[in-house]
Amino acid sequence: MSASIAIVGAGPTGTCLVERICANAAELLSWPSLDIHVIDPYPPGGGRVWRERQPDLLWMNSAAADVTLFTDESVRCVGPIRPGPSLAEWLGCDPGRFVPRPVQNAYLTHVFQRAVDTAPRGVRVHVHRTRVLDLTDVPGGQAVRLEDGTTVEVDAVILAQGHGDVTPAADERRLTALAKESGLRYVPTGYTADLDLGQDRLPPGEPVIVRGLGLAFVDLMVLLTSGRGGRFVREHDGELVYLPSGREPLLHVGSRRGVPYHAKTAYPYRGLRPPEPRFLTARALGEGPWNFRRDVWPLVAKELAFAYYHELINSHPRRVRIGWAEFAERFAAEEWRSSGMRLLIRKAVPRHADRLDLDRLDRPLDRIRFGDQAGLHRWMDGYMAADLARRSDPAHSADHALILGLLSVNGVLAELGISDRWFEGFFSYVASGPPGPRLEELKALARAGVVTFLGADTRVEHRGGRWVAQSPTLPGVVTARTLVEARLPAPSVSRSTDPLISALRDRGEIDESAGLLRVRPADRRLLDRSDTPHPRRFAFGPWVVGGRVTGGFARPGLDAPLFRHADALARIVLSEAVTTQIRHVA
Repeated sequence: MSASIAIVGAGPTGTCLVERICANAAELLSWPSLDIHVIDPYPPGGGRVWRERQPDLLWMNSAAADVTLFTDESVRCVGPIRPGPSLAEWLGCDPGRFVPRPVQNAYLTHVFQRAVDTAPRGVRVHVHRTRVLDLTDVPGGQAVRLEDGTTVEVDAVILAQGHGDVTPAADERRLTALAKESGLRYVPTGYTADLDLGQDRLPPGEPVIVRGLGLAFVDLMVLLTSGRGGRFVREHDGELVYLPSGREPLLHVGSRRGVPYHAKTAYPYRGLRPPEPRFLTARALGEGPWNFRRDVWPLVAKELAFAYYHELINSHPRRVRIGWAEFAERFAAEEWRSSGMRLLIRKAVPRHADRLDLDRLDRPLDRIRFGDQAGLHRWMDGYMAADLARRSDPAHSADHALILGLLSVNGVLAELGISDRWFEGFFSYVASGPPGPRLEELKALARAGVVTFLGADTRVEHRGGRWVAQSPTLPGVVTARTLVEARLPAPSVSRSTDPLISALRDRGEIDESAGLLRVRPADRRLLDRSDTPHPRRFAFGPWVVGGRVTGGFARPGLDAPLFRHADALARIVLSEAVTTQIRHVA
């Protein structure tokens, strides 16, 4: 007798699941035989996004010390802890180094292979370098039909594909048609490493309108500058200067906020760990459905402020007037945005620069207007310089505590099955920004005139045979023959090009919420359109409702939700894969 499990997707999420299943197998298998089928057209470990074949110029956006796929003693899970090196420890490099993505691929390959090599006797891992076309129910399990013409029968299937391709949205189709009719160029959303960014599409010296200032823009910026032969040099006064190659296009970039994501913190966090979430609870939320900004955000914001002020008051007591015990008691009693809360913070924190203003943090250009481009350029130059300085200074460790608070809140939202695109964008903007050196390069590119900022709430229209961009931040317009969407495609089950997702969707065997796969939060079973959980199908990762915390990697020593959720799912699937009658978890 042998139990069998299929994991669809061999990137970091699938690799973490393989490790947790192997770690728990010896305890939970009633006989020592298990076949794990890992299915992905890309090599296991890195998968598609972290594949080896991509430019070394593209870096990870997390420092090497903040990346691990191994559990440690901080992880509160039922299964065994199997420690292993962080990326920095594995490389033996500077903990603050941001490594090229092909190097991360090597680390992920190591994690996957170690899970396979240390699996208990009788556990076999089979890698299928192909795609899954469909799943069907068969007596006692699932038939997994593969693109290579074979079919694998298993007891249970876990979908862990991560981010996938989607067909263009309606607006992208409209803009593509307009570009074709007018002889213009349009680059829709996509993974930057997969885009055609050749000089025939983005010619040297030509203006290009770019929408997006997040991580996809940073990759685009790198490939169109350093990737075309430009060089950064540091002057005697320490200022970073860009020396163009002459092959760069001229990037006019704007977005909803009009500013780039905040740089990663460049110092090790030495403060106290923020308190566990205590305000964002199922009891406080009451019965759903919820409107995120009205019902959930006030509790999230209170948690974030609690984490921020916990660090400020405890680690920098000379900058506050109230001790933590008194502040915490009074803070807990007040509603977020109440006059009592505002009075408490003003009394406790005398310096305005030390107070947390989440609205200003989210929209720094809100209601600011400039008379010309030079004025916005000076403001942006100062904004980026201030961000780099603050993110490099442990005197502002409360900012780092805020990021840790965001990570904790994300875990709670995942457990509650709550997902919101605005909050995911806010999280990325505050906590998942580029390495500091990349922001410094952007600052140098703006000074060199290769990048020009358009402002907040940038709008792009097709007018007079050109793309026309404008923003309320500035008077006037910018015109160009090329428009680039520097954004990843939003998840969308209904527009997915994955043949498996398409097949399940067309039969009504999966459902979506805000573009994400719906699962039952208690056990991550796939829900169909009638809200019925499937006994043998599960889903895990960033394309799943509440799954943001179960995609990517984890920080060591922080009880990462990725490991807790992966361990719990591994134990559920193992327990049920070995039974003849699948047990329905209430």
